Amino acid sequence: MASAAVHQWTPTRSAAGPYSPWLIVSIISLPTFMEVLDTSIANVSLAHIAGGLSITNDQATWVLTSYLVANAVVIPISGWLSDAIGRKRYFMISIALFTISSLLCGLAPNLTTLVLARVFQGIGGGGLAPVEQSILADTFPPEKRGMAFAAFAIVVVVGPVFGPTLGGYITEYSSWHWIFLINVPVGIAALVLVEIFVDEPEQIRKDRANLLKRGLRIDYIGVLLIFLGLGFLEITMDRGEREGWFTSGLIVSTATISVVSLLALVVWELNHDDPVIDLKLLKNRNFGLTCLVMATTGMILFGTTQLIPQMLQQVLGYSALDAGLALTAGGLATLVAVPFAGRLSDKVDVRYLLFPALLVQAGALWNMAHLTADISFADAAMARLYQSVGLPFLFVPINAIAYVGLAQTKTAQASSLLNVFRNLGGTFGISVSQTLLAGYQQVHQSYLVERLNPLDPNYTQWLGNAQGMFGDAMTPLAVLYQQVQRQATMLAFLDVFHVLMIVVLVVAPVALLMRSPKRGGGGGGGMAH
Repeated sequence: MASAAVHQWTPTRSAAGPYSPWLIVSIISLPTFMEVLDTSIANVSLAHIAGGLSITNDQATWVLTSYLVANAVVIPISGWLSDAIGRKRYFMISIALFTISSLLCGLAPNLTTLVLARVFQGIGGGGLAPVEQSILADTFPPEKRGMAFAAFAIVVVVGPVFGPTLGGYITEYSSWHWIFLINVPVGIAALVLVEIFVDEPEQIRKDRANLLKRGLRIDYIGVLLIFLGLGFLEITMDRGEREGWFTSGLIVSTATISVVSLLALVVWELNHDDPVIDLKLLKNRNFGLTCLVMATTGMILFGTTQLIPQMLQQVLGYSALDAGLALTAGGLATLVAVPFAGRLSDKVDVRYLLFPALLVQAGALWNMAHLTADISFADAAMARLYQSVGLPFLFVPINAIAYVGLAQTKTAQASSLLNVFRNLGGTFGISVSQTLLAGYQQVHQSYLVERLNPLDPNYTQWLGNAQGMFGDAMTPLAVLYQQVQRQATMLAFLDVFHVLMIVVLVVAPVALLMRSPKRGGGGGGGMAH
């Protein structure tokens, strides 16, 4: 084990300089919020994009896939890039690339241009959240990180919630081009503010100078394996449902490349002297377990953020905007709960926040699994609100405890890995949920159709009454089939919520296996081993 001094926090890596650390929090959160918002804002605009560019809806989904793939392959290496280029410089390069790419997306005349611009937008956006996390971990001592990461929670939790609402509003009342163009003024403002107020500490510059002095040895094989492993994994998960999973040659190929590359990556990085991604950090019990809980949080957050509006649109006939508004109450609840989560994370053993917070998520999913096809807008909003109140008590403690026991020179790498697990959790949450939804829908539809036969007196009585009402034999059958599909779809959504609830209950005890960080003692950076 490294000495306690190595793990002890010191202010020499703070990005605040002569300014208030909270000013730095607000500045660096601005571009990250812009990027996180962009991961979900385009979802509800795909039909408008397809119409505007004269392409099919399936082709339009590459607007999402291209961004997610580029984002996924950059996040793991963002810690290494931050160390090699310089943290502030890399942060500003990421903001600039994201902003310019957003402008190109908004002006794109065809699908090819839009997809290429989205790739560069994903590359730029991939470095924002990890760098912000590492800056927060270095700028605030452990006993004050709870409130700092509470501000970060607002960015990464509330962003995906408001994304569909904002995207729906923009596309309904303006044009899909503006879901990208609104990033431009925000990006320019963020660049100026970061240049003026965010400091590149002397210790960070010394660390980089030492790295370059030893010779910057680029782990080309590691980078290539990350690109192949995570890039093709993202394609597999994003396109799998549409392509029919392993009945498709494309999915078989992408999945094979991904699995082989990821296995090779683990072996290579664990045995490489200068790995581009430090997998040995996962040997730290707290960090490894927080990554697991972070993946589960991403799975629940992104999975339900996709499922709830989809359920409201498919079963209840809501517009994209109304479905997004049903999530807004949850976003407001999160905003209210975040400060309390931050203060408690600074004062209470975070293990005893994480475990109850996971149980709250399980309870919220249980409630969602008992909704009906006749719910009101208020019922849907309240279901999301129950879940959203507990999210800050998951996300803030995860980030507060993740860096305890790690050397400060490892914060950039640790931030990258945390964001990798959050993204992977979100990707799996969306993909698995959609796959389960399609399967359960077929099962329920088959079961319901089996019961619609002339031997069932309820069926014959309803059919006779309906024929008298409509005056012909075909219309009642069409109405009945529509109702069967509606009920089967609703039952499928409830089953998926049940599955997610079980996942949370299985993971919940993990929180109790974490080691309690020592508080006080010169920064509280040490850990009981």
